[in-house]
Amino acid sequence: MVKFLKFPKFTKAFRLEERRRFIIGYFFLLPFFVFIATFWIKPLIDSIWLSFNDVKYTFENMRFVGLDNYIKIFTKDIYVPDVIFTTVLYVGTVILINAFYSFIIAFVTTYYIKNEALGTALRLLWLIPRIMPTIVYAVMWLWLIDPEYGPINMFMRFLGLKPPESWLIQRPYSWILMIIVNGFVGASWGMIIYSAAIKSLPLDIIYAAKVDGASEFQILRYIFIPLLKWPILFVTAWQTLSLLSSFGEILAIWGEYAVARAGQVVTWALYAWFKAFYVNDFGYGAALSMVLVVIGIALVLLYFKIFGYRRLTQPSRVEV
Repeated sequence: MVKFLKFPKFTKAFRLEERRRFIIGYFFLLPFFVFIATFWIKPLIDSIWLSFNDVKYTFENMRFVGLDNYIKIFTKDIYVPDVIFTTVLYVGTVILINAFYSFIIAFVTTYYIKNEALGTALRLLWLIPRIMPTIVYAVMWLWLIDPEYGPINMFMRFLGLKPPESWLIQRPYSWILMIIVNGFVGASWGMIIYSAAIKSLPLDIIYAAKVDGASEFQILRYIFIPLLKWPILFVTAWQTLSLLSSFGEILAIWGEYAVARAGQVVTWALYAWFKAFYVNDFGYGAALSMVLVVIGIALVLLYFKIFGYRRLTQPSRVEV
């Protein structure tokens, strides 16, 4: 376990003052533990139990079916292959924007642009999609892709290109729209984390590298990226879990599940929501969500391996 979660041994040598501080500390943490237990641990346990039951419309008719829901997902559900393809496409492409393109934005606006006011203004522009309500954000995109008066279609006609009849149902335009819409929102969040991390780095290292003749690219590759592995790991893992479970922008823009299916933009999370709260098959929806939980945990463990989690958690060899 992590050190700060270890409980001290109450021996005779344990001083009264330390025991009092220990009790007071966990007393103040009690509301947090209650909140986590009520709104995270209990729903997780309920979802696990529901996934092994046949529950439709009402919980009064709950019937234990074992692994039948999980077997149905991978053997009988004809829509699962398309959902898997869309989810891999969605997460695999948007994570490049959310985790890595946002790093480039942060690096350019925080380090490369020396004018602090200009860099702050550019970062503020990227924050607009994040602070904008989802419905307003969706309406803005529906205006941008309007078949007759949308600026995107008008610009395509100006370039001599034929715009799609419908960005919502015509592939691959529906996929492009899905990726861009969610990429704009996620990139701003990663940009904030990276910008704060870049500003926290000591400038002495950068000055020394410049004196030794390092180029801007070499500074980025050999100084910024190695020193920012923790923020990169955090943003990549967090954004991956967020993408696996998010579908708000998709549902808001496409309007309803049928239109999203026509455009083949139904992700795993959206499909689980549809089965649970539209079809009212709570057991099957819970099974779909639990598969998503397992995938999320596996990806986070993979990121730990790629980024060298053990090495990152080791104490520094440099004495300060």
